[in-house]
Amino acid sequence: MVGLIAGGGNYPFLFAQAVKAKKLPLVIFAIKGEVRPDLRPLADRYYEIPIARFGKLLKLLKKEGVKEIAFAGHIHKSKALRFARPDLKTLLLWQKLRTRNDDEILRAVAQEIEKSGTKVISPTKYLPHLLTPAGILTSQKPTSSQWEDIIYGFSVAKALGELDIGQCVVVKERMVVAVEALEGTDATIERAGKLTPNAVVIKVFKPHQDPRFDLPSAGLQTIITMKKAGARVLALEAGRSLFFEREKALSLAEEAGIVVVGVPYG
Repeated sequence: MVGLIAGGGNYPFLFAQAVKAKKLPLVIFAIKGEVRPDLRPLADRYYEIPIARFGKLLKLLKKEGVKEIAFAGHIHKSKALRFARPDLKTLLLWQKLRTRNDDEILRAVAQEIEKSGTKVISPTKYLPHLLTPAGILTSQKPTSSQWEDIIYGFSVAKALGELDIGQCVVVKERMVVAVEALEGTDATIERAGKLTPNAVVIKVFKPHQDPRFDLPSAGLQTIITMKKAGARVLALEAGRSLFFEREKALSLAEEAGIVVVGVPYG
């Protein structure tokens, strides 16, 4: 039995489709208030779980005999912090955390799940084609100054990643325009667009990040946001980031004059 802890967006839907294409049984644990309604029909077993009810999740994993499980989809952290009603297991886990950043929380949750006998996997086990390929993905190439911004932006983003702050930075002329925190990538790009046009958007894999969850991601909505903000380059870490709706995203990027590049790192 394959398990899925599902948040919002298309990623859980794509994962569920990939698992079912392999004719494997799937149990979905949907985070209440986050999940697309059309996800449910793809599950052999389906549970809706309020955020911060970790004890309930562990009991259901044991009941269903889940052998491996993936995390996919976004959770609105600000909303979760306001409305969560944690159970005892969640409170005990929360108190053990050194910090409350995303990586620390997810790593602790995964560790407890694996203690119960369920292996935590990366969704890319079933969706390898979503990983960003290396190379220039649009017909237009970065200029020499844009390459300088990409190199500079990667170094800044990696340094911020060491502190587990965010995965995205926006730069121009080797100056930091905006840094991602709790607000997410789109809001970061929008904020940068209010300050300056023609900027470079960079998303990277954080140095100590667990590759099983929360990979940096971009897609069609990212390009739409960049177009509105007047940004000109999107640089993603190749092989360690996700690129959703790639064909549509690249088509819009070509139309808007936006360069997209997958950058190998390390």
